Amino acid sequence: MRNLKKMYLWLALVVGSNQCLFAQNNSYSWQNLPKINRPVFKADTFSIINHGAVANGSTLNTKAINNAIAQCSAGGGGVVLIPDGYWLSGPIYLKNNVNLHLSNNAFLQFTADFNQYKIIEGNYEGKPSARNESPIMAVGLQNIAITGNGIIDGNGDAWRMVNRDQLTEREWKAKIASGGLVSTDNKVWFPSAKTKKAYLEKSSVLLSDNKKLSDFEPIKDYLRPNLVLISKCQQVLLEGVTFQNSPAWNLHPFMSQHLTVSNIRVKNPDYAQNGDGIDIESCSNVLLENSVFDVGDDAICIKSGKDEEGRKRNTPTENVIIRNNTVYAGHGGFVVGSEMSGGARNIFVSDCSFIGTDKGLRFKTTRGRGGVVEKIYIKNINMSNIVQEAIYFDMYYWTKPPLPNQKVEVPTVSVETPQFKDVEIENVVCNGASKGIFMRGLPEMAVKNISIKNTFLKANVGIELIDVEGIKVENTIVADSGSSANIYVENGRDILLSGLKFKTAPNISLDINGERSRSVVMENYGLPKSNVETKFNHGANKEALRY
Repeated sequence: MRNLKKMYLWLALVVGSNQCLFAQNNSYSWQNLPKINRPVFKADTFSIINHGAVANGSTLNTKAINNAIAQCSAGGGGVVLIPDGYWLSGPIYLKNNVNLHLSNNAFLQFTADFNQYKIIEGNYEGKPSARNESPIMAVGLQNIAITGNGIIDGNGDAWRMVNRDQLTEREWKAKIASGGLVSTDNKVWFPSAKTKKAYLEKSSVLLSDNKKLSDFEPIKDYLRPNLVLISKCQQVLLEGVTFQNSPAWNLHPFMSQHLTVSNIRVKNPDYAQNGDGIDIESCSNVLLENSVFDVGDDAICIKSGKDEEGRKRNTPTENVIIRNNTVYAGHGGFVVGSEMSGGARNIFVSDCSFIGTDKGLRFKTTRGRGGVVEKIYIKNINMSNIVQEAIYFDMYYWTKPPLPNQKVEVPTVSVETPQFKDVEIENVVCNGASKGIFMRGLPEMAVKNISIKNTFLKANVGIELIDVEGIKVENTIVADSGSSANIYVENGRDILLSGLKFKTAPNISLDINGERSRSVVMENYGLPKSNVETKFNHGANKEALRY
């Protein structure tokens, strides 16, 4: 019996160790990236011309295009062809096994007649809301695609209001001459009375238990749709096409799996509010590559729902590869949040360029969100003329942060407390930014375990760390940061600053604040110790710093 027990114990140890090894071998890394399945289609082709479509830029082809899609899907799938020409349409609904293909000179524009779009139950910032139908919708489908080299235009200028200070004087006069309404202070242009009414009354678009879709009719025009909505779909391909001029977000994959986005171009005016490029929300196994974004809000954005709704959904965005993309205008190049309540993990970002973007790598959240963002790996990023911060983590999005070293009441950690942790960033070159690195956590939940190494940051201010823990900045060059290289720490713990070089500043200004600051280590910084100007304020003491 004793020998039998020993044998069982030995078997348990062997099985356990093998399971552990199996789990390790299947954990994602740069050498073991997530796998994404692409859709496959029959060769059968259905031209929209055969269903009565007319390419004159004024005939509404909604019925012809949807009929071609329905016939294609009913026959087992294939290609629905939009040939060269100027095609006008209302909302299009994709169906299973259909590849909507635009030829090289196909221009598909969606009508500015709002009556063609029904009010439906949609999603706004992760919460159920009333929206107009998206110009292109795919709901609960498998094996679908939008491909080709043509252009899909959402006619977004017909939907969006515009602030006067976002336009030149000539553009403002042209906007007024086009119709619409202007606010009494002459600062905002509205495309319609319904939009103006919703704006002035600060109308909510969220659905509640006592609201019906018909209740939103008085503000219908204000319910701007996303250009392409892909909801709860499997095996999706977006390839080659230009998506532009969306009423709101351009591309919104939502709770979908196995999404490939390749060689697309996404454009919105820089004044387009909510004019995001792509918002990947609660999706898994995603590849985004070789694409160009030039938009009015965040360019490449990871989301997973907002606050309680997102936590209830409990569907993270995970297993994502983002590579070889270029971002021009945009509030952020690669962005996580702020609606990240379902979490995000296993995301690999590499070989991207951000040129003239407001922020480079942007992580944002706030109290109330909850959710865990972790296991994010970023490398080989080029940035030029970044308006604000090159690398940015902030847990006070849309809320007022405390003043520097202000004493505040610290809430208890709960499911509403968000987390940013376990992020690795390497090989970043930024030629111009207001700040190189900015991190601001919460007193009750620090930004944790962030590694930044092998970077070159030409910035006005070097490094600012507030409520952080386990931060490593290694082999980093900070250039053109003024007469002294600024490093500001407030209530930071376990910080390693190793191999920092300051290209133009003769001195390092290291400012440590807060009684919770401890274990700040400076090493291999290439200057005599006498050239390091240290300050300890607001409860910080000299023991917090080690050389």
